Amino acid sequence: MISIEQLTVEFGGTPLFDNIGFLINAKDKIALVGKNGAGKTTLLRLIAGTQNPTRGNIVIPSDLTIGYLPQHMVHNEGTTVMEEAEKAFEHITKIQNDIERFANELATRTDYDSAEYLQIIEKHSRASEHFHIINPGNFQAEIEKTLLGLGFLRKDFERQCSEFSGGWRMRIELAKILLQDPDVLLLDEPTNHLDIESIQWLENFLITSSSALMLVSHDRAFIDAVTNRTIEISLGRIYDYNTNYSKYVELRKERHEQQVRAYENQQRMIQDTEDFIERFRYKATKAVQVQSRIKQLGKLERLEVDLEDTSRLSLKFPPSPRSGSIPVEIENLSKAYGNHLVLDNIGLIVNRGEKVAFVGKNGEGKSTLVKCILDEISYSGKLKLGHNVKIGYFAQNQASLLDENLTVFQTIDNVAVGDIRTKIRDILGAFMFGGEASDKKVKVLSGGERSRLAMIRLLLEPVNLLILDEPTNHLDMRSKDVLKEAIKAFDGTAIVVSHDREFLDGLVTKVYEFGNKKVLQYMGGIYEFLKKKKIENLNELGLSQSQTTMAEVPLEKEVSGNKLSYEARKELNKKIRKAEKEVEQAENAVEKFENEIADMQTQLENPEKASNPEFIMLLQKKQRELEQKMYEWEILAEELEELKTSEL
Repeated sequence: MISIEQLTVEFGGTPLFDNIGFLINAKDKIALVGKNGAGKTTLLRLIAGTQNPTRGNIVIPSDLTIGYLPQHMVHNEGTTVMEEAEKAFEHITKIQNDIERFANELATRTDYDSAEYLQIIEKHSRASEHFHIINPGNFQAEIEKTLLGLGFLRKDFERQCSEFSGGWRMRIELAKILLQDPDVLLLDEPTNHLDIESIQWLENFLITSSSALMLVSHDRAFIDAVTNRTIEISLGRIYDYNTNYSKYVELRKERHEQQVRAYENQQRMIQDTEDFIERFRYKATKAVQVQSRIKQLGKLERLEVDLEDTSRLSLKFPPSPRSGSIPVEIENLSKAYGNHLVLDNIGLIVNRGEKVAFVGKNGEGKSTLVKCILDEISYSGKLKLGHNVKIGYFAQNQASLLDENLTVFQTIDNVAVGDIRTKIRDILGAFMFGGEASDKKVKVLSGGERSRLAMIRLLLEPVNLLILDEPTNHLDMRSKDVLKEAIKAFDGTAIVVSHDREFLDGLVTKVYEFGNKKVLQYMGGIYEFLKKKKIENLNELGLSQSQTTMAEVPLEKEVSGNKLSYEARKELNKKIRKAEKEVEQAENAVEKFENEIADMQTQLENPEKASNPEFIMLLQKKQRELEQKMYEWEILAEELEELKTSEL
């Protein structure tokens, strides 16, 4: 569909892309990956047509439609949420208006034999035919379904867009793009402003969408679920893998190892050949062999090892001063903005050394409670910080608060005090701002580079309570991994507000869910929380209006005797058979994992296996996979039971 041909992009004579090329096909779901500043956003802009290359071509068919969601955009004013979403169907509304206008003209004119009258008939016919080809159906239902899926409530539909934060307005733009159903979707960090539930809804939407997709995201779980192809940008070149991100990581490592082995083997062969030539160059009896070897080297296609971007973030929080045993204690806390109650009589305790997550839909009070802890806003109730608590805070909009006219070095030099000022260059180097990069102006930095710069502030003073509000937004995969390990190694307490499941997995041991003005505590990690939430939702007898979409229609029932109609019973039996098959498949998978784990545990009796870290990691991976499959089996069995119950 789209052909990228010999594309080169240069900034100040330095190439960002160097003669790259690839195709985007109709069924592709592409994850575009690479370090911050590698050029992912630039490539999306080039394909979207908002930026031009230095050299090369991007060939796009004239009838191809593209939907592009940038990281930052100018939002429209003066419309409600519903009115803005309806703009996705402006082409349908225009056709409807044209049909109505042509019909009115035909009804009022009497010059039936004139050329103008015949032209109006032709236009009316073409517009009507086009309308039926589009087959728009009830697009109001589609709008509601999409807005609800992205976290809006029905009561939000008639609110002015200007009343919403930038993150929520990005959701409106995302809804418009999805509703347009373009041939190709270009999405730049679409999950940055979504909560976990909305991300899961978007996952399902993109998986089932017929649109081709090119996606930039640092949410590993999200791109693994959605994509089937991975294109890596590294040092001006691209590497194309026909698989999802997790498999790409494995293949990329294997490819590099194979290249290194082949290169080393060839280098040994070249050295041996050159040694032979040098040894026998002046022996007449070896003249033929020497000339043969010289020709052989001349024809040899020299192998190269792909250059790797080895620059890496090095992050270690300084030792924290010891705090009291309970850094944060909250009782009966309430917070309202005017008549709008956000938190109602909540309570929680965070113990020293704990790593906890705040999760929940946007607007449910996560950032509000953080501001209460920071004593930035007033509240009622009790909030007590423990003895000697020193807070380090990373705000969600921290990167946008930087002065764009300062250099990287000046940004840190302005806030550093004391002996730390002598170490600024070292700190910047650890954050991949070494050498000339420290003299870059903030305004030319990518989103991830700005986030890294803002993160440095946390290192300037030892703290024992880290509060991180969406710290992974704009960070690349490797930087996120380093940050995650640094927080795990941090000897203080951490509160992490995040929607990134993969980042929270293995990091937090307690989850606080914000919703309906309350805060609920869940012991365990993020996936244990999601598992419990799924089961609880299945056991709920009804859904609130805010959860109900127009696509969720109950099975039709006969009025007399409350029995299922024939068609409904037929459909239900079909669903039951499908559910039974899925349960059986899940049971077989569980049994397979259990057998594999039992066999591996038997092998642990061998000291060599028991001391092999790779074997232990593989066993732990199998155990996690078993837990996930057990969870899937429980959910499927629960759904099957519900279907059978509805049959009665």
